[in-house]
Amino acid sequence: MQLWKGRFQKALSKTTNDFNSSISFDSRMYREDIEGSIAHSKMLGECGIISKEDAAAIGEGLRGILADLDSGKLTIDPEAEDIHTFVEGELTSRLGDTGKRLHTARSRNDQVAVDLRLYLRNQIKEISGLTEELLKVICKKAEEHAETIMPGYTHLQRAQPITFGHHLLAYGEMFLRDLKRLSDCSERMDVMPLGSGALAGTTYPIDRRLTADLLSFESVSENSLDGVSDRDYCIELASALSIIMMHLSRFSEEIILWCSHEFKFIELDDAFSTGSSIMPQKKNPDIAELVRGKTGRVYGDLMGLLTVMKGIPLAYNKDMQEDKEAIFDAVDTVKMCLTAFTPMLDTMTVLPQNMRNAAAGGFINATDCADYLTKKGLPFRDAYKATGEIVALCIEKGLTLETLPLDEYKKVCDIFDEGVYEAIGLERCAYERRSQGGPCPDNVRKNADRLKTIIENKLY
Repeated sequence: MQLWKGRFQKALSKTTNDFNSSISFDSRMYREDIEGSIAHSKMLGECGIISKEDAAAIGEGLRGILADLDSGKLTIDPEAEDIHTFVEGELTSRLGDTGKRLHTARSRNDQVAVDLRLYLRNQIKEISGLTEELLKVICKKAEEHAETIMPGYTHLQRAQPITFGHHLLAYGEMFLRDLKRLSDCSERMDVMPLGSGALAGTTYPIDRRLTADLLSFESVSENSLDGVSDRDYCIELASALSIIMMHLSRFSEEIILWCSHEFKFIELDDAFSTGSSIMPQKKNPDIAELVRGKTGRVYGDLMGLLTVMKGIPLAYNKDMQEDKEAIFDAVDTVKMCLTAFTPMLDTMTVLPQNMRNAAAGGFINATDCADYLTKKGLPFRDAYKATGEIVALCIEKGLTLETLPLDEYKKVCDIFDEGVYEAIGLERCAYERRSQGGPCPDNVRKNADRLKTIIENKLY
């Protein structure tokens, strides 16, 4: 069944029909399509555009179709042009002429626009829930390791001592911003386009606010051309999803490094690792690697959407059918990655002694050595120079700042005394960094509590 076939004298070729069809991917919106149609028919009845009896019959028929699809009693015809055609055709086969009244004052252009907004609005809720679960695991792990010393890095070189809990909460802040982006996107998506018609609205006395209320939309689109011809909400969501994937990918990269024998900061649970077909000793971080790899896929979805939309004149064009596969793939990929990543993180074993051993090398307490001199009155640049000379001396002698004798310290700067050894202790270096946002254990615990409160009360 083609809703538009009255104009044509020849049947559509199978090649053209297959190329034109979108049922293979837009069928996932059957629930939203039916919900939108129920609201539309109720509005038509309330406005006297069709009889209330017909509106009631259409609503009942649509609910029957939804129930049959949910139960499996009815299956979607893969030969249908799209989900809208399938639902209307099934309704008409059940109700006859009454079913044909459903499409009054409506176009497939505004119909698909409302279906997509409804569907993506629901998907944002699911993705937000999955992101919340990841944040809860991050907070739990951070609290467990609020005092676990590890080296902090810049340029992938050991830089200063921090705590593992502090490192984890850096990702907590990133994912919190992701939640805020999803919330912002959902707010801008909460606009009801139904009633825009094909492009120019309708001459029927419809009540768009009633339809919006029935579908729980906050507002109604104010321009009929815009209502049917933009997909910025898809692009914005794809952008937010790309940023989530970027954060997951960075986190995955660190996990991949940490579980290597070169680092050995963590060990992944067997349930979230795989082996080699030829090397029996291997334990590979495949989940993290796949998350890292699938990030490029979501980026591609975003670029695909931007490219499809970049040259389309107003209003609707068939190019826009390409929006769904891209945004659906991005949504599915992010959900899949979050579902796999969160339990992998939750079940990993942290190896605190290995982290501390790594922190003990590389002179990562050198800044604290310079600060020690500065607090004794030496200008920071002089303290920096003196500490650099001491590091060079340690390298020459094969020693560390902790093992260099005091008399060697004094040869470089006579301000040094026994207090330097306490000042450069790793725990002191990390725990005394109490400035707001610093890695001391109290800050870690407070920030974990703050994140949990934000999540629990949905304050994002």
